[in-house]
Amino acid sequence: MKLTVKYFAQLREQLGESETWAWPASAAPEAKGQPATVGALRQWLQGRSPAHAQALHDTVPMRAALNQCLCSADDALVDGAEVAFFPPVTGG
Repeated sequence: MKLTVKYFAQLREQLGESETWAWPASAAPEAKGQPATVGALRQWLQGRSPAHAQALHDTVPMRAALNQCLCSADDALVDGAEVAFFPPVTGG
């Protein structure tokens, strides 16, 4: 499974514009820590670095979009998905 994660507003300033990961196609979602939902991805990203842990901490208010549609933490990830994280209010 391949995922692209994009960050907006202050998250972009802290973590950069985007990141991409790929897991073997044969790996089950639970295998090797591969996240299966948007919420699991956020938790997995928190383990990437201290900056990720701080920016994506569970206490930080955040919205998410899956393939450019607002989503919940329970939405399932699919191969080739684009996930975006951003604060609840962003400016233009």
